[in-house]
Formats: sequence, structure tokens, C-alpha cells
Amino acid sequence: MADPQRELFARAPGGVELHEGDNLVVGRALVERGVAFDLLYVDPPFGVGSKHGARTRAGEERASRSSVAYDDAWEGIDAFLAALEPRVSLFRELLSERGTLYLHLDHRTVHEAKVLCDRVFGREAFRGEIVWVPGNGARSRKAWGASHQTILVYTRTDRFLFHADDPALREPYAEGSAATHFKHVDGEGRRFRERTIQLASGPKTYRYPIDHGRRLGTVWTDAPAMAANTPLSRETTGYPHQKPEKLLDRIVRASSDEGSLVGDLFCGSGTTLAVAAKLGRRAIGCDASPLAIEITRARLARLGFSGA
Repeated sequence: MADPQRELFARAPGGVELHEGDNLVVGRALVERGVAFDLLYVDPPFGVGSKHGARTRAGEERASRSSVAYDDAWEGIDAFLAALEPRVSLFRELLSERGTLYLHLDHRTVHEAKVLCDRVFGREAFRGEIVWVPGNGARSRKAWGASHQTILVYTRTDRFLFHADDPALREPYAEGSAATHFKHVDGEGRRFRERTIQLASGPKTYRYPIDHGRRLGTVWTDAPAMAANTPLSRETTGYPHQKPEKLLDRIVRASSDEGSLVGDLFCGSGTTLAVAAKLGRRAIGCDASPLAIEITRARLARLGFSGA
């Protein structure tokens, strides 16, 4: 692939590709190749108006060093949206017929971005918004503290992949609900509830074990941010605003199959690519930040991938 982007990991069935460069340029080259993603997770800069640094460790003595990871300074929301719109259009073009886009933002830009995405995809393609609560959030004496981020979900068609019954996409029942509704106990001591439905052929009773849990809703509170995990988390790379693998694991399981092609064209620390590889998906990532590429390459190398 020609400059200004570099392909760092060779194309291979069941493998991972990593590109350094502007995702508009890389994305258009992927379109020309006929690439189609079953899942695109996109976590762009949030438009907060500042530069973000990273603390990484390198060298034989693993010395700590500070670097600028990316610049999130924009001349107002209009400039942010002007940069986002052609990319959203490109992301839609890159989706397969069963593909889904997850666009990760926060309260500063999500409202305008939702209007933009409705225009590009059509409002009927909007499948919901996930509210991710990564921690307690900042507190202010003059305003409500921001304690959540939002992930907008859009699909290319109505034939999209969605594995709602994957065990990893279920959660335990609340204690009060469990005590109220799961009053039966089977011969092995497991609690369950029953529901009888009247069919044309007669009544039919369904049994729901309590340990199967319930399908997840759209408010996720059980995937804490990396800041909440450090210094114990083995996932930490030092890259700013790194997302936890648990968050991406849930998204990848929900909207792709084993062998599906998963993409992240603002790949940052490489969490999406790492999770996709662990779950048996193929993956393509891109970032314009040399530091992001360096960190992602090292992360993928630890998983057994090697590249130029």
C-alpha cells in the first residue's frame, strides 16, 4: 500500500492487518480491495480540545517514558463533525450486508454525531445506544459529573449479525428479582421459574433456570475503565483512554461470528484487534499515531503475530 500509510502486518487468512496512516486513505484503499467488515468498532477522539499523552515502558530495563499519543484539539464542534462525516460515510461503505458499526463517543459530541449518523445511515438503521459506565466519573460543584460514555449502534441492512443468546451477553438477575420470581427448585438444588403459554394445541410450560441469567440491557456497569484496574491489570499499555478487553469482548461476541472480519480504524492501543484475534476473528486496524502503532504491534506480537 502506498504512502502515507504503511501496512505493518501481512494479509493472511485468520490473521491481523495493521496500517499506519490516515483512516480515510487506508479505508478507501480497503474499499478498492473489496473489504467488508461484519463489525466496525470506532473510538475516535472525543473533541475535548487537548493533547493526550501516554506513559509506556521500553528498553531492556523497561524504563518509563512519556509521549504524545494523539491531538484532540478542534476549532469547535463544527470542525469535529466536518472530520467525522466523511469517515462515517466511509465506515458505512466498508460494512458487509450483515455488518454493524459501533461508534464510541461521550456527552460532548454524541448528540450531534447521532444526527450525522442518522443522515448517513438512515434513522431506520439505528439499533440503539449503549451507555457504558466505566467508573464513578469526575465530580463538579457546578454541574452533574460525567460518569458514562455512549456507543451508537448502526447497521448496513436489517440482516445484521446479533448473538443475543451468547452466554457472555447475559447477566445475573438482581437479588430482589431472583427471590421474587425463582421460587421453584429442581432435584439438583437449582432454582428456576416457570411460564405457561396457551397454544392452539394446548398449554405449554417453559422453564427458566436462574443460572442462565437474563439478556443484557444497554447500560453496562461491569466493565471498569483501565484507570480503575491499574496497576494490577495485565492489559494496561499506558495508552490514554485505553478501553478494557471486557468491553470489546462483549461487542465482538455480539456482532460477529468466528472467522468474521472485524475492523477498528482508530485502533489506539489495539484492544479491538487483540480481542478479535483471541476470539478467532480476522481483524484490520489502522491509526495515524506512530505511538499507537508501536503499542499495538507489541501487543499483537505477544499474541503470536509478527509483521514488518
